Amino acid sequence: MLQKLSPLQIQVIKLLEIPTFELEQRIKEEMEENPVLEFAKDNKEKDEYDESDSKEEVEVEKDEVSLDDYINADDIPSYRLQSRNYSKDDKHEDIPFSGGTTFHENLISQLGLRILDEGQRGIAEYIIGNIDEDGYLRRELEEMVDDLAFSQNLEINEEEALEILKIVQDFDPPGVAARDLRECLLLQLAKKDHDIPTVQWASEILTDYFEEFTRKHYDKIGRRLQLEDEDLKAAMDEILKLNPKPGSSYSNPMHKAAQLIIPDFTLDIVDGQFQLSLNSRSVPDLTVSNTYSEMLEEYQSNKKNQTREQKEAAMFVKQKLDSAKWFIDAIKQRHNTLETVMNAILEYQKDYFIEGDEMQLRPMILKDIAEKTDLDISTISRVSNSKYIQTHFGIFPLKYFFSEGLQTDSGEEVSTREIKMILEECIENEDKRKPLTDERLAKILKEKSYNIARRTVAKYREQLNIPVARLRKEL
Repeated sequence: MLQKLSPLQIQVIKLLEIPTFELEQRIKEEMEENPVLEFAKDNKEKDEYDESDSKEEVEVEKDEVSLDDYINADDIPSYRLQSRNYSKDDKHEDIPFSGGTTFHENLISQLGLRILDEGQRGIAEYIIGNIDEDGYLRRELEEMVDDLAFSQNLEINEEEALEILKIVQDFDPPGVAARDLRECLLLQLAKKDHDIPTVQWASEILTDYFEEFTRKHYDKIGRRLQLEDEDLKAAMDEILKLNPKPGSSYSNPMHKAAQLIIPDFTLDIVDGQFQLSLNSRSVPDLTVSNTYSEMLEEYQSNKKNQTREQKEAAMFVKQKLDSAKWFIDAIKQRHNTLETVMNAILEYQKDYFIEGDEMQLRPMILKDIAEKTDLDISTISRVSNSKYIQTHFGIFPLKYFFSEGLQTDSGEEVSTREIKMILEECIENEDKRKPLTDERLAKILKEKSYNIARRTVAKYREQLNIPVARLRKEL
C-alpha cells in the first residue's frame, strides 16, 4: 500500500511548521510565483505590501491580461509572473553603510604597526586567517608550515613559525591566537604585573597545576603551593576574571545575531475567561483573481474551437488557479489547527494559565493533546515547534508546557518540571564547599516523596545544564 498526500495536505504540513513571522515572507514568495493570487479588496495590509501600485494601474493591468498572453509559455514575460513590474534593465542601487571592522581586520591593522619583512608578514597574515571567532588558533603549526610551502611557496620551519605566532599573540585582545585554554589564560596573565602576589600565584596554578584547577582540586593546590584559603581564593578570583574567549570581547555590530520572537498567540483573561487570539496582523487576506477565473471560463466556453497552444495556455492558468486555491485553503486550515491545538493546551493547563505558577503545570505529552483534538501526534509536534504565546506573565514557547510525569509515594502525578525546580533550589542553596552529589540529591527528593533513581537525577541535572558536584565546588 502506498500513501499519497494531496497538494493541499502538503501545503498545510509545510505551513504548520513555520512561525508567524516566517508566514508573511512565505505569502510574499507565493504571490511572486503565482500571478493568480491577490490581496482581498477589504485587506488593510495591501498598501503596506504594494504602496507603488495605484488602483488605476491595477485595473489597467487586469484589462490587458487575456488568454492570448499565455499561448506561448516561452514568450511569457517575467513581469507577468511577479507582483512587481521590474525590468532587467532597471537600475538597482544598494546604499553602502559602515559596519565597523571585523575581528580579523582588527588583527591585520595591528600587524601593520610591526616591522616585518614581506615573508614574515605573509606568515603572520596566514596565522591570523586561521584564528577562529573565539580568538583561538586551532591548527597545528606543523600543518600550517606545510600549507605555506604548498600555497605560498614559503619554506620555513616550525621555530620560525612559532616566532611569528608569538608576535601575533602579543596583539589585542589579550589571549588571542592561543592554541588552548591554558595558553590563552597565561597570555592574559603575562600582561599583568607579576609583582602582585595574586597574579604570581595564578600564573603558578595555571603553569604547574592546570589539571587540578580544571578538576577543582583546591585542597591539593593549596597544599602544594602552601597557600592559606584566603590567598588561594584570591588567586582563583584572579583567574576567573580572565576571558576564556578573547575573540568574543571584540564586538562587531555586523555579527550580532538578534533573535526575533513574534508571539503566534495572545492570551488575555477577562472576567475569569480565556480570550485567545491568533496573531495575523502581518498576514494579509488572499483571494483568487477574478480576471484569471474569467479567462478560464472563456476557454471552457469555446473549448471546441481552441488550438493546441490555447489549450496548453489554459491548462497553465488552471494549474495556477488550483495552486492558489490550495494555498488559501492551506492557510485557513493552518489557522484552524493552531487555534484547536492551543485551546486544547489551555484547557489541559487551565490552572497554570490562570495563576502563572510553574508548580501548577500538569504532566502533558504530545499524545494527550492529540487525543483531545483528534489530530495526529506529528501535527501536534509541528504546531508546538517554534511557536510562542504571550500571556499576562510572559512569553513562552509552546514546547515549554509539555513535560513527562512521575508519581509520588502518595500516588499523585506530578510534572518532571516540578522535580527540576526542586533540584535547582537544592543546588542553589547547597554548601558550595561541599556540593550535593547526585546520590544525595536523590535522597533529598525521596524525603520529599519523589522516588526517583540517582541516574534520573543526573539526567535532569544535565538537562538543566548544571555540572556535577565536583565542578560546582567553590572556596
